[in-house]
Amino acid sequence: MQNSIAAGRRLALRVVGAQLIVTALVAAGFLLGGWRSGLGVLSGGFTVAMATGILALRVFAAPPAAAGVVMARFIVGNLLKWGVIALGLYLAMVKAGLPGFAVMIGVVAALLPQLLGLHDGWTR
Repeated sequence: MQNSIAAGRRLALRVVGAQLIVTALVAAGFLLGGWRSGLGVLSGGFTVAMATGILALRVFAAPPAAAGVVMARFIVGNLLKWGVIALGLYLAMVKAGLPGFAVMIGVVAALLPQLLGLHDGWTR
């Protein structure tokens, strides 16, 4: 085993933290265009951060298990993650009527640290 579960938990916390920070920074910039744009970025980014946290809880909260069980946790966790993102986008754009462009910018902004956080060079 190359990585411990504790290392995975720490990485998940760093990624979720980075997603929240980047979302807040981008939302602050979008506030110049109006409060609805800023709120749209926040809702998109926080939805992704919450979904990433749910995935991390699903994968890392349980004790170590066999490879098949861990793979099943990842699959179910990813299904939950994307279900939460789809529901969050629906609620933000359809029910709350927030600008779709701003919401999607929040989603993209929150996904970028996740991509960068999974690379060894960025986590050290």
